[in-house]
Amino acid sequence: MLYSEKVMDHFRNPRNVGEIENADGVGQVGNAKCGDIMRITLKIDDGVVTDAKFATFGCGSAIATSSMATEMIKGKPVEEALELSNQAVVEALDGLPAHKLHCSVLAEEAVKAAVKDYYDKHGITYDPKLFCNMDCEGCHAHDGE
Repeated sequence: MLYSEKVMDHFRNPRNVGEIENADGVGQVGNAKCGDIMRITLKIDDGVVTDAKFATFGCGSAIATSSMATEMIKGKPVEEALELSNQAVVEALDGLPAHKLHCSVLAEEAVKAAVKDYYDKHGITYDPKLFCNMDCEGCHAHDGE
């Protein structure tokens, strides 16, 4: 079997589908190569992610990783949500086929993009390196290194 039971469960019964109106943070990322588009919206109260929803256009793995990522960050302080790694998402899903690992990277990037949006909207200062994906075109995260 290619997919774990957990992947199939989150694909068939995704958690947190939809969009939070007037979200505190919105992150949308896409991978043109595979056509997946992932949008995560966050509700944040007193620095804690009280709700997270996703809208994903993509394959079953993209839906499963979005679902799992939102589950993993709900109830967590924003700083902890920011530490969510694609590896942690994959582990929580009991693994993904190698050619689908990029879906978990997309989930991590969408969460980070939503947190960055929250920080930007609320004038919260942060280290740009937190959001660095090493795609350095036009990036200033490494200035002065």
